Amino acid sequence: MLKLLTAVLLLAPQAALAADLDGRTLGAAWALPFVGILLSIALFPLLAPHAWEHHQGKIAAFWAALVLVPLALLKGLPAAVGASLHVALLEYVPFILLLFALFTIAGGIRIKGNLHGSPLTNATLLLIGAGLASVIGTTGASMVMIRPVMRANDNRRYNVHVIVFFIFLVSNIGGALTPLGDPPLFLGFLRGVDFFWTTRHLLAETLFVGGVVLAVFVVLDTILYRRERDYFRPLPDPTPDNPRIQVTGGANFALIGVVIAAILFSASWKPGVTFSIGGVPIELQNAVRDIVFVAAALASLALTSPEDREANGFSWGPIAEVAKLFAGIFLCMVPVLAMLRAGLEGPFAQLVALVSNPDGSANTAAYFWLTGALSSFLDNAPTYLVFFELAGGEPRSLMTTGALTLAAISSGAVYMGANSYIGNAPNFMVYAIAKDGGVKMPSFFGYMLWSGAVLVPTFVLATFVFFRG
Repeated sequence: MLKLLTAVLLLAPQAALAADLDGRTLGAAWALPFVGILLSIALFPLLAPHAWEHHQGKIAAFWAALVLVPLALLKGLPAAVGASLHVALLEYVPFILLLFALFTIAGGIRIKGNLHGSPLTNATLLLIGAGLASVIGTTGASMVMIRPVMRANDNRRYNVHVIVFFIFLVSNIGGALTPLGDPPLFLGFLRGVDFFWTTRHLLAETLFVGGVVLAVFVVLDTILYRRERDYFRPLPDPTPDNPRIQVTGGANFALIGVVIAAILFSASWKPGVTFSIGGVPIELQNAVRDIVFVAAALASLALTSPEDREANGFSWGPIAEVAKLFAGIFLCMVPVLAMLRAGLEGPFAQLVALVSNPDGSANTAAYFWLTGALSSFLDNAPTYLVFFELAGGEPRSLMTTGALTLAAISSGAVYMGANSYIGNAPNFMVYAIAKDGGVKMPSFFGYMLWSGAVLVPTFVLATFVFFRG
């Protein structure tokens, strides 16, 4: 397989392959490993779940090797090592350390007590979870809130819709307001997008989309709640109501503040000190930020009682899975991003034309829907980067003259990650937790019937209100 792909690449236009590739000279075959790893993530859990569970790291490594081995054969081992170090040290490591910190810290926050799952209570819990998502991340908010939501509704006959809307609002839409909220936005921050840019430019869109979805939930939950009350006998409650809510692991809130402060500090403190690792320049402020991420996570482990983590069902499995898969994804993206940076002179010229109006300006509706459609079935973080590069990849211009385009890319990646179970990492985590807790969750395509009925019309409305340019 490696020899075959190498031969294909040799027949493609020759490239000046190094850490900074010239996408104008790359053949489209260099994108095949990227497509392959994303299709593996989408299909293996459905078609071969046992093999995927035990060999996902090997599968990711295989696709990454299909980039690195031909690169080493064509341009030498230093070029392959340089490309790997560049993407690892400047993008992958900061990305995964932030996820690791938020995942670990949020896993130490435990909510005790049990509320009654009425429509008002459920709507309040979803609203709180959506608000937390931009502070502790969609993964963190999902972990903190899913069990209280399940306990509140474990004696209801109709509770599937509560978890489905939880995925919509807490695991996705609510994370649109800061780089902490969703991985795509943190990658944008690493590329130079200001920390509070999304807060300012996506607030109206997030309130609109989240408000419409929450309103639909309240109407539906009210109808089903009344039907249960009027036509069925009450089910026994396995977790009796206890309105006395207690939150333990409070030190973790302070540690989240430390993580936020580290990000803001790294964006404002510019000492001008740079050191090199393998020829890759590392700025001092970014190294300090990443060290703080690790220190905050370790502090959380030391300060949180094991009982609280056990009650939260905390395990290292989800973050280990994300770390392995994203290592492969980031490496496979190297040539793809180079080709996208080439714009109309590169192999993706037709895609560039698709998101451009006849006068050459950006078609924001196309950016919103194309980013969103791919984020529905592929991982939304690399999808965001693809369209970020397609829009020019220059953060200063995208935040100003291209603000509407960047807003369309950001919101499409975050919101439409909710369209399927595989659009965003927390989706499948919530699905697994709810299923283990006895909730009869819909199948992959059954879930998409929900998202198609609720989310797609909402996104159409958002297009007409915000992204008609």
